[in-house]
Amino acid sequence: MRPVSRWTIYLTLLFALLCHLFPWEGRGIVLRPVFMFVVVLYWLLRSPHLCNVGTAWFAGLLVDLATGSLLGQHALSFTLAAFVGVSYQRRLVLFNAWHLTGYVLLLLMFERVLLLLLKLFAGNENPGWYFFLPIFTGMLLWQFMIFVFGTITRPKAK
Repeated sequence: MRPVSRWTIYLTLLFALLCHLFPWEGRGIVLRPVFMFVVVLYWLLRSPHLCNVGTAWFAGLLVDLATGSLLGQHALSFTLAAFVGVSYQRRLVLFNAWHLTGYVLLLLMFERVLLLLLKLFAGNENPGWYFFLPIFTGMLLWQFMIFVFGTITRPKAK
């Protein structure tokens, strides 16, 4: 694999924040994936020496500030999910593409369940089953990122 620069990671995180800030309407707001978490998760699993749990916390804090939600709830859910993700990062070499997709699906579910618990503890109403729809759009975004960023990080043919 080719080495990745910090600027590539920062630019993709900035682009994810801009996608998150895009004025979504109607069903788009319900289906909107958590762009920042999926991008952080990709770079966390791809190069944990450049993107770590602290980056996940900072990205979650930016999402909290951008959405006007309770300060720290996205930061906490991103951080805990990133910690679980990075704790098994060395074993991912043994995974094939389907196993990796299932692992990312579990991490996205874990993040959404944590966020739901934090929202319920804060006194919000139960949002219903549609609260979990961003998991599936996040998986679509994950596959797109594997396709796009995989071409960036694959070794050059000789």
